[in-house]
Amino acid sequence: MSDILKGKKIAILATDGVEQIEFSEPKRQLEKQGAEVHTISIKEGKIKGWDHDHWDQEFPVDKLVTKVKAEDYNGLVLPGGQLNPDYLRMDKDAVKFVHSFFEQGKPVAAICHGPWLLVEADVVRDRTVTSYPSIQTDLKNAGANWVDKEVVVDAGLVTSRNPDDLPAFCKKMIEEFCEGVHQEQTA
Repeated sequence: MSDILKGKKIAILATDGVEQIEFSEPKRQLEKQGAEVHTISIKEGKIKGWDHDHWDQEFPVDKLVTKVKAEDYNGLVLPGGQLNPDYLRMDKDAVKFVHSFFEQGKPVAAICHGPWLLVEADVVRDRTVTSYPSIQTDLKNAGANWVDKEVVVDAGLVTSRNPDDLPAFCKKMIEEFCEGVHQEQTA
């Protein structure tokens, strides 16, 4: 246990269908480093996790996206799974919440299909990112420079491809959250 993120509040935006290891491992790593982590969602109660090919665990929701602001947090995590970001990108409040982090220059970490929310929030133009390979065309069409790497950091934006990349993703995510606001992180 460390306290390098002590005093920092981190939001994880997720809903039903979140790839549970992409939710639970970043959350565990952030809490291990002393961060206060809130699960933000578009629904109250609990969200249902997806474990590769089947429904699995449920996770409690701390706050509704309509009741929070980016100003309340030091960073944002966008886990993947196919269903989770697809549901979230159709919710205007979730998209606005994501966009607000970029307006404020705050670090954002997105893995797997999580970058779909970055496309919807219109924040990837001229940024170098990675993702699950099946959404690379969406990212390129939104103006991103897509690369096939385990982890990519572009001025406060951390992206990775899949659960195998979680060790590198979590390490870089924590580094960026420690650094705080990035002037180059813009909407």
